[in-house]
Formats: sequence, structure tokens, C-alpha cells
Amino acid sequence: PVEQIENMQKYLNEVEEDKLKGQLYIKRDDILPISGSVKARGGIYEILKYAEELAAESDLIDKDADFAQFSLERFREVFSRYTIVCASTGNLGLSIGIMSAELGFKVDIHMSVDAKAWKKTLLREYGVNVIEHEDDYSKAVEAGRDEAMKREDFYFVDDEDSETLFLGYAVSALRLKNQLIEAGIEVSADNPLYVYLPCGVGGAPGGITFGLKEVFGDDVHPVFAEPVNSPCMLLGVMSGKHDEISVRDIGLDNVTIADGLAVGRPSKFIGKTVEKMISGFYTVHDESLYKMLAKLWDTEQMKLEPSALAGMAGGYRLQEENPNMTAGTHLVWSTGGNMVPEDVWQKDYERGLELLKG
Repeated sequence: PVEQIENMQKYLNEVEEDKLKGQLYIKRDDILPISGSVKARGGIYEILKYAEELAAESDLIDKDADFAQFSLERFREVFSRYTIVCASTGNLGLSIGIMSAELGFKVDIHMSVDAKAWKKTLLREYGVNVIEHEDDYSKAVEAGRDEAMKREDFYFVDDEDSETLFLGYAVSALRLKNQLIEAGIEVSADNPLYVYLPCGVGGAPGGITFGLKEVFGDDVHPVFAEPVNSPCMLLGVMSGKHDEISVRDIGLDNVTIADGLAVGRPSKFIGKTVEKMISGFYTVHDESLYKMLAKLWDTEQMKLEPSALAGMAGGYRLQEENPNMTAGTHLVWSTGGNMVPEDVWQKDYERGLELLKG
């Protein structure tokens, strides 16, 4: 759903000492089924597409039955001969791992050092083989790709270069269009749509941006939000070097509480595809993520993980740079939170309260 967050907007107006021009909404990808994050859009779509291709090749599909048939043993027997491989800082691994395991695939998920322990534990509960790396996301991707290249029965989901993932994310714009119509929200030159997208390697925000531009054209303004220590897409696009430059090359350590955004080197495919569609970039401190996590619960009773708060102050950053911008609809894309264990979320919330008091 798309929900207005009036109380959070009032709070932000106070702390930012500026009144946002327009209304603030949130896109609740944090409550998407199965994996509780934006990664459900791309990851689950790619696995279902691959499963359907395998089933068609093996002549398993009964055209007179619905797709619940994919849970039947004849499908699982075929799928069990194949291994899905993916690299992740967390949420993509959850979406790929859970969906693949449910269908009967073997699954190897390469997790970077930034990945949260609870996400690794949850995957293992589904029978997923989690391979931990004492390095960042790019190294985990390399390891996953190398593993998959060795075997014909391995299928690699490439978060850096997958058109299938990209299209799975892009479809969200079609759904959003209908939701805005139902809510009576006009998108036009006189009432533009500003969308604030947390960004890691770029797959989800890139695909969503592509879809938004296809649907809304010049009336939508996608803005990417990244941690101050991991602004890989900003760096890649603004330097023109894309995946040939890392945040470490400019002295940043790529360490952030926002595990889904802890990426040092951006996707070449995404950056080159959507760079002219992005209206802007900004960075956010970990402390701000904690504070906004706490305040969103206090004002709206919404439980998000830190990464999902990256877009929350985007309208204020944009307005700061463009004081004469046209008032419109401001949409924060919430990227995850529903699967976070209560004790883990509570610690993040308490940390946010401490910082707010300080």
C-alpha cells in the first residue's frame, strides 16, 4: 500500500525547520509477502521465471491447472536437480533463498560481512546453504559468480547485471500508478511525483526508476539515497566511471548499519541504463537512520529496518537545494522491515531514542 504519514511529516517539518511543499507518503514494500522487502519484486520474479522455464522444458505444466501445481512433487523432483546461487548483503538473499527453497531448489547464498546474523539464521532454517565472506558485497558477488560458472546445473542470480531482476522491480510503477489513481492523487507537471529510493548496488532503485519514467515521464523525479560511507551509485554516475570506481578509492570504508545499502561498487548495467533518469542523489548518516526509525514508530507505528529509512528526509534535502521547486507528492520507498525479529528491531529503536535524547 501507499500510505500518507502526516504525523511523521509534522515531526520532520519541526526538526528540519522547513515546511515540506506537498504531502508525504510511504510505499510499504517493508510488508511485501514472503521476504518483507523491496527485493521480493525482483528476486521472487526471477526465480519464478526460471522455474517456469525449467518446467516448460521438462513438459511438466498442465495448461488446464493453475500455478499452484508448481508445489507438486513432479516439479520439486526436477527443481531439486538444480542449485540457485546468489550474493547478497541480506534482503535479496532472503527473497531468492526462501522462494527457491519453497520450490525445491538447492540454494547457495553468498553473504557479505555486512549481512545481519538474523538473516543468515532465517535462511538456514529454510535449508539454504549460507556461505559467509569476511569481505564486502563485491567480493561475495565474485565468489557466487565463480561458483555458478563451473556447473551447468547452477543458476546465478546476478544483482549487478540481471535484466530479469531489473524488470521485476520495474513492474512496481504500473502498480503504483493504479494505487495513486485510486487514492485520487494526480501526477502532472503541476503536481509532480518525487520518489526517494534507498540505493545499494542499484538494482531495485534502478528498475523502479526505469518503470517510473516509463509510466510518468517528466512528471516523476526519482532521487537516490545512500549512506555517507557507501555512496557507490552517486560516485559511479557522477564520476562517469560506474563500476570502475569504488567508495574505497576515495577513502570511505563502506561500513554502515544499513546492510542492504552497504555496497562499495555500483552496478555497471544499472548506472549506464538509468543515469539520465535520476533527478538527484543525497547521503544520510547512520545516526539519522536510527533516529527516523524511532520517530516513525512513535508517530505512525511503522516498524522498518534502518536501510528503509534512507529516503525519509529526501524531500527536505531536495527542497534545500531547490527552494523554488514545485509542490507535489513526496513518496518515500520503504525497502524492508517486516521480517526483522522483535528483539533486533527493539535494539535499533532504543538506539534511536538514545540519539534523539542526545
